[in-house]
Amino acid sequence: MMKNAGFEHVLRYFDEDGDGKVSPTELRHKLGVMGEELLLKEAEMAIEAMDSDGDGYLSLEDLIALMEKGGEEQKLKDLREAFEMYDSEKCGFITPKSLRRMLKKMGESKTIDECKAMIKYFDLNGDGLLSFDEFTIMMQ
Repeated sequence: MMKNAGFEHVLRYFDEDGDGKVSPTELRHKLGVMGEELLLKEAEMAIEAMDSDGDGYLSLEDLIALMEKGGEEQKLKDLREAFEMYDSEKCGFITPKSLRRMLKKMGESKTIDECKAMIKYFDLNGDGLLSFDEFTIMMQ
């Protein structure tokens, strides 16, 4: 509920005429106020790409979908960066050795066997390594 209130606040900021929707002109103007230069045609194209009902405007539902999608993309990017920190061998997997190394940097001392046991718990294919997909499941 609070999240939707935040989205409604953003919508009201862009919705200059108070009709509950954001037009390309309103989007262009408010982005200009924030220092972003956008041609009207670019604003029209941006809204067209996000407009779920084809009316040429951004509704609250469109805005929520856009913001949630951006949040998921950022979350995935953050997970990728974290995975790469653990994948110190740059092999595309977290190995017991690389896990041990990262845990040591974080102040936790674990044996290779303990790291193997940690990996085994989330190792879905049983190869003794954590892939990015397995790491993503582990982090949920």
